[in-house]
Amino acid sequence: MATEAGRRVVLSVLWLTAACFLVSALAFTAIMIAAGALGLIAGDQQRHLLEGMLGGLAVMTAAFLLLPGIGRLARFGDEVRLLELCDPGAPLLRALLEQAPGTYHHSIIVGSMVEAAAHEIGADALLARTGAYYHDVGKVLRPQFFTENQLGIRNPHDAAQPAQSAFIITAHVREGVEMAQKARLPLPVIDIIAQSHGTSLVACFYGKAVSGGQSVDEAPYRYEGIVPKTREAALVMIADGSEAAARALPEAGPAQIETAVRRVVQSKRSDGQLAESGMSEDDIEKTVAVYARMLSSQRHGRVEYPEVAGRA
Repeated sequence: MATEAGRRVVLSVLWLTAACFLVSALAFTAIMIAAGALGLIAGDQQRHLLEGMLGGLAVMTAAFLLLPGIGRLARFGDEVRLLELCDPGAPLLRALLEQAPGTYHHSIIVGSMVEAAAHEIGADALLARTGAYYHDVGKVLRPQFFTENQLGIRNPHDAAQPAQSAFIITAHVREGVEMAQKARLPLPVIDIIAQSHGTSLVACFYGKAVSGGQSVDEAPYRYEGIVPKTREAALVMIADGSEAAARALPEAGPAQIETAVRRVVQSKRSDGQLAESGMSEDDIEKTVAVYARMLSSQRHGRVEYPEVAGRA
């Protein structure tokens, strides 16, 4: 996979260089023609050709210097930019690691899962992995309200009303999108953040609300996002739910983990979350197989090393 990513980076750099050269060459040619014509009219062709040559060289230099920056300002999701964002030192990822380490670890696992599944079904693996790394970045603002970051602390939801808890949980998508926009992340990555939870129901707090026996409106307990519009966003949604479901299993073998993954997929499908994603039946089956295999590999046993006398 690293080799594939490297190959794509090289191709991207070559493509950008070729584009710069083409634009520069066309501009240079146009300036030289104009200078030659002006020289014929003004009667000082040599001077105008020299000025045209200098102007053309200036345009070529400006094109090579400015085109990459223009691409960055336009937030094109090119491979070089995506690889930059996958670096652990990228500002938002560093903030996630420092302030919400549990979420960071979860996101890295989800990233590995979606990258493998994307390769399997022919989706954009690098975009899927980058989107997975950032899909929960909004949790940085209130990390203690999310289970993966609650090691050693009391769950603050125990003292909150279900509607309050649901509002805090669902807000992380909107806030993540705002953070990504402020950081000028590529639009395809922002789309994945917005679509990673779709309009799913926050089932645990909805269930807590209806346990009182009263009729409860579902709307406040649903994410205000967008259902996945691409296979990459759908892969992130399924991986996110599958990793959480597998983590919740106290003891489980491959069969139990595959069942948990299939349960997540069925829940998303029955709720209409995958209807616009473009995922075929074959894509889903391959994705389930990849996720079940990778999640099972994380639950492998470990060898107990014996203590050696006289060593600390």
